[in-house]
Amino acid sequence: MEHKDAKGVVLSYIRSLDTREYEAAGKYLSDHVRVIGPSGESFKEPGEFVDMLRQYRGKYDMKKVFVEGNDVCLLYDLTTPSATVYMCSWYQVRRGRIASIRTVFDPRSFGQPSGGKSG
Repeated sequence: MEHKDAKGVVLSYIRSLDTREYEAAGKYLSDHVRVIGPSGESFKEPGEFVDMLRQYRGKYDMKKVFVEGNDVCLLYDLTTPSATVYMCSWYQVRRGRIASIRTVFDPRSFGQPSGGKSG
């Protein structure tokens, strides 16, 4: 891993995903990473999460990066073969690896229910 600072770790992880180097991306994730999505879905194992990302084949168009200590917040458009979606992800970095990721976006953009009731 080339970076120890939180911003460097997160941006290196994103670069790996952008270039579809999923094995390299997985090395930036803690073995006990906690990933939470907008509908409450979660992943507790890096391989499971990286496999999901591999399916979407997303490309990141970074809009803004905020950093406070070990917390990194990204605002970005994620472009996949099926949609371009505006997202916000909050990363927490511990011991040079990503320990948690919390992402918010409208899941309906990917054809998924929003989790709320309409009507």
